[in-house]
Amino acid sequence: MGAPGSGKGTQAEILSQEASLVHIASGDLFRQAQKEGTRLGRLAQSYMEKGLLVPNEVTIQMILERIATLENSQGFILDGFPRTMEQAQALDKALAGKDKAIDRVIYVKVSTEELLRRLSGRRICRQCQTPYHLVFSPPSVTGRCDRCGGELYQRPDDTEETAQKRLEVYFVQTAPLISYYQQSGKLVEINGEKPIEEVSKELLALLG
Repeated sequence: MGAPGSGKGTQAEILSQEASLVHIASGDLFRQAQKEGTRLGRLAQSYMEKGLLVPNEVTIQMILERIATLENSQGFILDGFPRTMEQAQALDKALAGKDKAIDRVIYVKVSTEELLRRLSGRRICRQCQTPYHLVFSPPSVTGRCDRCGGELYQRPDDTEETAQKRLEVYFVQTAPLISYYQQSGKLVEINGEKPIEEVSKELLALLG
């Protein structure tokens, strides 16, 4: 778990490789389902095109279908899910039906000031979608992609004003989740403002 810009996706990818866990990211599943034109993908896209949030039941079903494709012995790490209490409870219920359960919930904690700095500095290549950051990983040539030379642009949801709204929504939704997982004794907080390598080292030690 972590707010937009916390680096949870980066850490989830590192953990999946180092600990041999399947990385399941809700955003990737949406994009893949839309590309393949599946029923759930079309349904999700119909909401997104209207600027609406994809309903919980659609997100939950997509995640559970992905988990169902794994071998019983395969562990997985969820990235960007659950985001609401309804999703968390549905996930626990579905896993319990398969004699499974979430072992650990890692909350990558980053201050709002730092999150805004990270989010508003992001740029994406229009052609190959390679991500950059004006502070942390700037391109060699301003406004141009190192990989393909394409134009770099700022996504509408990465402007500071929009980022502020995204964060406000995130924290309102997530506060109950943090309490929910704290009560179950599964929540661990990690300082996400440390260098990537240090955060990864702490996370791997937790899974140890």
